[in-house]
Amino acid sequence: MKIIYNNFKINVEKKDLDIKTLFFKKLRIDSSDILSFEVIKESVDARDKNNLLISYNVLVDIKEKVAVKLLKDKNAKVFVNPDINLLYPKWKFENSPIIVGFGPAGIFAALYLARTGANPIIIERGKTVDERVESINNFIKTKKLNPNSNIQFGEGGAGTFSDGKLTTNLNDKYLSFIIDEFIKFGAPKEIRYKSNPHVGTDYLRIAIKNIRIYLEKLGAKFYFDTTFCDYKEQDDKLVVFAKHNNQVLKFNTKHLILGIGHSARDTFKLLASKNETLEAKDFSMGVRIEHLREKINEIQYGKAKDMLQAANYKMAIHLPERSVYTFCMCPGGEVVASQSEEGSIVTNGMSYYKRDNDNSNAALLVEIKKSDFLKDSVLDGMYFQEEYERKAFEISKDYKAPGNLVAEFMEGKIAKEFRSVKTTYPFGIKFCDLNECLPDYVVNSLREALPLFDRKMKGFMDPDAILVGVETRSSSPVRILRDEFRKSLSNKYIYPIGEGAGYAGGISSSALDGLKTAMMICGETYVHNKEKEQ
Repeated sequence: MKIIYNNFKINVEKKDLDIKTLFFKKLRIDSSDILSFEVIKESVDARDKNNLLISYNVLVDIKEKVAVKLLKDKNAKVFVNPDINLLYPKWKFENSPIIVGFGPAGIFAALYLARTGANPIIIERGKTVDERVESINNFIKTKKLNPNSNIQFGEGGAGTFSDGKLTTNLNDKYLSFIIDEFIKFGAPKEIRYKSNPHVGTDYLRIAIKNIRIYLEKLGAKFYFDTTFCDYKEQDDKLVVFAKHNNQVLKFNTKHLILGIGHSARDTFKLLASKNETLEAKDFSMGVRIEHLREKINEIQYGKAKDMLQAANYKMAIHLPERSVYTFCMCPGGEVVASQSEEGSIVTNGMSYYKRDNDNSNAALLVEIKKSDFLKDSVLDGMYFQEEYERKAFEISKDYKAPGNLVAEFMEGKIAKEFRSVKTTYPFGIKFCDLNECLPDYVVNSLREALPLFDRKMKGFMDPDAILVGVETRSSSPVRILRDEFRKSLSNKYIYPIGEGAGYAGGISSSALDGLKTAMMICGETYVHNKEKEQ
C-alpha cells in the first residue's frame, strides 16, 4: 500500500545522513516492510533560528499490515496518484499552427502540438540559445547591443537568463507535467521535490536546446533570427508575414499563437494598428537590491547559515497608496543587463543552479497603476516604461546603471564608493539620485518600505546594500484580450498566450498558459469543460 507521510522533520545538522534510515528509525519500521521509498517534497523550516529543521514529505510503498498501523499517525494518508496522462489527438487542420516566440509559453504550446502531428512553425526573432549567449557576451564586451538577440529575446525567452524559478501561486494539476518535462530534457531531478524549485540559467539552456532538437525530430520547423511583422485575413485563413534579414517570408494558418513576451513593443504597436482588442494593465517598476549572499543566509538561517544552500526570501508591504514587494529573488546570483533597445537601461536577475556567487539580489518593485500613465492609448504603459529606461541611460550615457547604497538612499544623499558589497552588474554603477530615473512616488515608496522590510528580515536594510536601477519589465503593460476558448476577441485566428499577452507571470504560469491553449485548439470542448469542473 502506498502512503504519503508529511512533515517528517530532522535537524539541519543531520541533512547529510540517509533520510530513509532516519525515517525507519523514528517511526520504528523494519526496512524489510518497505517496498519503495521516495522523497516528494523538501523544505527548510527556519522559524526557529536556533533549531533549523528540514521538513520532508515522503512516499512509501509499505506492506499492508504496517500501513494500517502507520495510518493512525496524523501525518500519514493513503496516496492517490495525481499523474496527468495528456491526450494527444491527431492534428485535424490543413495548415500548421504558427507560434510566434519560443519562450516558456511558446515552448509548451509547441511540445503539445508537435505530439499531435501538427508540425508547428516557430518564428523567433532572436537566435538559438548558444548564439544568444555569444550576442550577450559581445554586448558586455563591446557595448554593441543586438536588438533581436539579448536577454529579452531569443530561444527560451527572457526566463532563460534568470534564476529559473518554477514556483507559482497557481494550484494546477498540470504543474507536475511542466516539471517532469523540464527534467526529461535535462533539468536537475531535485526540482521535482524541492519546495521552491529552480532550474538555474545553466540547466535551462541545456533543457531548452534539447526541447528544440526533440521538436525538430517531431516535424516542427524553426525560423530563428526572424521577426513577425504583419498578418492579414484572406480566403478563410490568416496570411502571416515575417522578416529574415531582408527577405519577407509568408505563411498560411488558421492558428496564430502569439507568445511574444513582455518586451515585443513593435508587435504591440502592430496589434494596436490592426485594432486588435487590447487593454492597458497595471505593472511594477523599481530597482534591484544586492546583498552579500552570506548576509542573507545569516538573516534567514542564523547559526546554520553555512549548512544550507543560498537562502531565498519573498516579501510584500502594502502602503496606503500602493504596494511594494520583492520579486524574482536570485540567491547567489547576479544583476544582468536586460535591455532590448539601444540607449536604455533595464536590469534583471540571474542565478546558476548552484547559486554560489558572492551576492544575492532581488527586484524591489512598486505598483504602477493605470491612473499613473494612461492618457490616450492602451500602449501608454509601454511608453511609460520606455521613458524611464531612457532616463536611466542618460545618467551615464555609457550603459552604467544608475544606483545608490541603501544608507545614502535613505538619507537623501549619493554614495561615492562601494563598501562591503560590490555590484555584479556587468557595466558598473553610476551613483546618483534615483529620482532622476524613477517617478517620485516610486522612490518615496521604496524609502517607506525598506524599514518595514527590515522588520520582517532584520538586517535587510544593510547600509552597504546596493540599489541598482531600473527594473521596469517584471510584467507586460498590455493585455491582449481573449475569450473563454483563448481566441483573441477581435480575430478568431489569433491565440494570445503567456506573459506578453498579459496572462502569466514567470516560467511556470507561462508554460501552463501555452500548454492549455494548445490543448484548447486541439479539443476545445473537452478541455474547457474539464476546467469548469475544477
